[in-house]
Amino acid sequence: MNNKDSFQLIRNATFVLKYGGNKFLIDPLLAKKDEYPGFEGTVNSHIRNPMVELPVPTESLLDYEAIILTHLHPDHWDEVAKKVLPKEKPIYCQNEIDADQVRKCGFKDVRTLKEGLEFNGITLHLTSCQHGSKEAFENPELAKILGEVTGVVFEMDNKKKVYIVGDTIWTSGIEKTLLKYKPDIIVINSGFAQLIGFGAIIMGKEDVGRIRSILPDSLIIATHMEAINHCILSRKELDEYVKENKYSNIKIPLDGEIIEL
Repeated sequence: MNNKDSFQLIRNATFVLKYGGNKFLIDPLLAKKDEYPGFEGTVNSHIRNPMVELPVPTESLLDYEAIILTHLHPDHWDEVAKKVLPKEKPIYCQNEIDADQVRKCGFKDVRTLKEGLEFNGITLHLTSCQHGSKEAFENPELAKILGEVTGVVFEMDNKKKVYIVGDTIWTSGIEKTLLKYKPDIIVINSGFAQLIGFGAIIMGKEDVGRIRSILPDSLIIATHMEAINHCILSRKELDEYVKENKYSNIKIPLDGEIIEL
């Protein structure tokens, strides 16, 4: 395998991270276009998901060392992934609740992410997320649906730190993570997905700007756009925002695009 570190956006929040000689598959959504109904209670719920096809053959995604699941929402871990992914390879979940669900799908090597976990010389740090507004989490039914999510920082000697922010809105915890780890590469789920009556459940363009202002020299990679019904921020709109504010070092990859890190 090519040992050069890289990021390849597959679609939505699914990507391949090559880091420190290892290949990670993150949050696999592998269904064909229009396989699932839109998310009930969200904007544009009449649109089916995913909205676009995979840019690569599914078979090309199977040669990973490990999967990392930030959470189990179906746009991050879908029925096709459960069927086609190798059952013997390691899968890391944010907690035992998620791990038990994945084991029930027949996967044999399901592990729980723990703070400071080491994998082939890479240290993984768990980071806080809040997948929706305070008002959304005050609604017991919505709170159960939104659930827990984690972010992850990848760290290795003589390597750039990579921060997968995860499905979250802006919180003080995000700022604390940025200042604590000072990551060199930051992957932001920035599609500004909307719950009707409760607002955003992931970041949008202004959050990208906020993160840029805190760490002006880090590479930002913006994902989770133009693939799921409730994500209202387009690549074009984000690109215009970046240019208007004269931000640098922000990548908005197309599906399938590879970025060397």
